[in-house]
Amino acid sequence: MRAVSPITKCIASFPLSRPSSPPPSLLDDFAEHCRRRDLPRAMQAMHAMQRLGIWAHAITYSELVKCCHVFSGGYQPKTFLLNVLLHMYVRFNLLGDAEALFDEMPHRNVVSWTTLISAYANKSMNDRALEFLILMLREGVPPNMYTYSSVLRACADLGTLRQLHSGIFKVGMECDDFVCELQDALDVFNEMVTKDLGVWNSIIGVFVQNSNGDKALEMYKCMKRAGFAPDQATLTSVLRTSTALALLEVGRQVHVHVLKFDRDLILNNALLDMYCKCGSLEGANSVFSRMVERDVISWSTMIAGLAQNGCSLEAMRLLEQMKHSGTGPNYITMVGILFACSHAGLVEDGLCYFRSMKRSFGIDPGREHYGCMVDLLGRAGKLDEAVKLINEMECEPDAVTWRTLLSACRVHRNSDVAIYAAKQVVKLDPDDAGTYILLSNIYANNQRWEEVTEVRRSMRVRGITKEPGCSWIEVNKKIHAFILGDDSHPQIVQRLMSIGYVPDTNFVLQDLEDEQREASLQYHSKKLAIAYGIMSLLREKTIMIRKNLRICGDCHTFTKLLAKMEQRIIVIRDPVRYHHFRDGACSCGDFW
Repeated sequence: MRAVSPITKCIASFPLSRPSSPPPSLLDDFAEHCRRRDLPRAMQAMHAMQRLGIWAHAITYSELVKCCHVFSGGYQPKTFLLNVLLHMYVRFNLLGDAEALFDEMPHRNVVSWTTLISAYANKSMNDRALEFLILMLREGVPPNMYTYSSVLRACADLGTLRQLHSGIFKVGMECDDFVCELQDALDVFNEMVTKDLGVWNSIIGVFVQNSNGDKALEMYKCMKRAGFAPDQATLTSVLRTSTALALLEVGRQVHVHVLKFDRDLILNNALLDMYCKCGSLEGANSVFSRMVERDVISWSTMIAGLAQNGCSLEAMRLLEQMKHSGTGPNYITMVGILFACSHAGLVEDGLCYFRSMKRSFGIDPGREHYGCMVDLLGRAGKLDEAVKLINEMECEPDAVTWRTLLSACRVHRNSDVAIYAAKQVVKLDPDDAGTYILLSNIYANNQRWEEVTEVRRSMRVRGITKEPGCSWIEVNKKIHAFILGDDSHPQIVQRLMSIGYVPDTNFVLQDLEDEQREASLQYHSKKLAIAYGIMSLLREKTIMIRKNLRICGDCHTFTKLLAKMEQRIIVIRDPVRYHHFRDGACSCGDFW
């Protein structure tokens, strides 16, 4: 039987509460024994106190821990235990003792360093906190999010903040809530009398990395008005914002500045990504064809862009060009290829690529690859095979995988497999609104209104609400948003109905009369945004729509007819892919 160490006994004896007015003599004896490092008498006194239900001051117990440490018989406690003691000293405001223990520690990990850095920051000992961060880095211990969140409080000027921001960015923690001190950064920025380009880049980058694109663009405009010309770092940040917000016109303006840095690979890759994700394959092809240097990111971005914009065969041909160029595909490249196959119904090609990944390229299939294959099989109606593949996954299927299967069940109206898939999703992500909505859709399409009511009741009980449909369109460099139910532009729908458009009421998810069901479809946010685009943009301009929800079948039919009637090119970007409508047809081939 293993002997219990004095430290373990001592810590196990720590009290949870302390009554008032304890006998002073016993407490004095206990404190004196602890101070003199007389462990046997100190323990004897503590047991006597406990029998009487009385407790000493916390600082006295810290002395007892020191006492235990002295009587450890030469045994060196593990780092985690020393970190506990270190934390205790800090909590008792004994920084001197904490530093002494820290200096004696044979091994110091990120917890050890962060404990002291946080203590200095809390005491406004800013120079000491920053000094310890530097020492920590020199010792080769990488800071974590808690380290940075502590040391950010010790920043007294923007120069220091900029250096920290660079460090945070390098380790990939720029989006962590602990280090997103946006308002603090902006306050320091606004207080500065003079600002250089590096300062501007820092504040723009902070907003971009925290998904505040509007503010990033505002700061970019202010920077230009202040007379600063953007460099590669500025342009990369603004391109990332243009990509996230699907602001093609802004991206094109940035492209003009990028030409000055034509051989910058990172910048060209960002530009390529912007055009692909804004639905402009013409712009993407132009950039890609002119790139003097291409890496695996360049090829993968273009392949994924072609796949998402409905050019699956072109994506597969580009993979062959990539291999001939001497650049081998990576994990992301194969996700793009399998996505291309799944969204074009190329089952055999997809299976071939999937089965040969490991053999041909040394790439082990991951969740994203399995997800594409489940999507491919599900779209093709091979639901049983999709379930079999999920059960054979080498990695544990996540909620996204099961949700993909659930979506396929909706298309093929297989309520049995849908219910099974939905239960798996709910186990992994019980608050996911999309799962309840998809299940509700399946019941609604089968006229099973009682089950629809039950699903909606479950949502209410859990406090889950459906995200309202919203669509955005950029007109004259301004974003205009439309939400479901806006009846501002009904004329365009009436015109289409006069030439044969009939709303597909299978996409109405409520138990309504036919006339009401038709009316509810007229005000989907996509139709409203498209109508505004037709009224606001010249005929030769492409109408670019971005939406937060997957396009429904009725809106898809509506947009095909509208593109033909109005002789317009309409591009809709939903969370999954891009639909290019022209001459009554869509780039997806009605397979999405």
